[in-house]
Amino acid sequence: MTETLKDKVFNHVPPAMIALVLLFWAFAPKAVTDVPWLLIVTSSAITVIVLLLEFVHERHSGWRMNRQEFFTDLFYVVLSSTVIAWLSKTLAEDPLLALKDWLGISTTWMAEVPWLVQVMMVIVILEFGQYWMHRLMHNSTPFWLTHAPHHHITQLNAAKGAVGNPIELFLISLSVLAFFDFDTTALFAGLNTLNVISTFAHANVKANPPIWYSFFFTTIRHHSLHHSTDYAATRCNYGNSLILLDRIFGTYCEGEGVLVGQDDRRRLSIWEQTIFPFQPLIDRYKARKTGPAGDESGGPAAA
Repeated sequence: MTETLKDKVFNHVPPAMIALVLLFWAFAPKAVTDVPWLLIVTSSAITVIVLLLEFVHERHSGWRMNRQEFFTDLFYVVLSSTVIAWLSKTLAEDPLLALKDWLGISTTWMAEVPWLVQVMMVIVILEFGQYWMHRLMHNSTPFWLTHAPHHHITQLNAAKGAVGNPIELFLISLSVLAFFDFDTTALFAGLNTLNVISTFAHANVKANPPIWYSFFFTTIRHHSLHHSTDYAATRCNYGNSLILLDRIFGTYCEGEGVLVGQDDRRRLSIWEQTIFPFQPLIDRYKARKTGPAGDESGGPAAA
């Protein structure tokens, strides 16, 4: 198939957006970067921009955004940026900071580290933890029950990375970044860079970035295969943003998925995603309550 000029332009959009993110955080006035809620604004802007690009150059018509998908995705984006963010700070980040102070750990030397190196450290440290958490979720039943709802999505879109069971969203948000005294702009630049990569990796945008990009960073090809209906393929390409980790640890697979989802591609409602980890216990309770022959008392059915 002949590659059009539009294709060539879109292939370079992901690396171009990363470059813009880095330039913004590196050179924006301090009065701007010190705004407390700026990270929320930039993160939201990235998602909105990529979502709009889906309407300009879509990858698959079967993944086209509709009203139900939009409002479901919006629910999870809001949930992640409010409740999950608060839980992560309260139950993980604040205790880590307290432990850091108690142990007398100091990373003031970070101020001497070049800004761009700090950004790279943020990306590697956060993604390293997410890679192993993601891999654990696919290879341990209790963790898989929290992650499985994310694999019940039947199409990929810009905000789909935020869709999942709340327990999983909390677990995948955990990191040890609080142990390091990163420059704030470097920290936010790293987070936004990861946001750009993972958003495109879930998006219905026809973009096939250059070879150098796809060697290091996860693309929609890598991640759509991970979300495919092929069970074996879901056990590879765990890197949310750094596919390089899959290459290093032997979990990289080549290919691309078009049909995505689990269990005959049945889409779960928000409520079903929420209770999914507890469904085996619920089913066991119902079975015990009704008994083997359907008697509500749990005893033998009446003759």
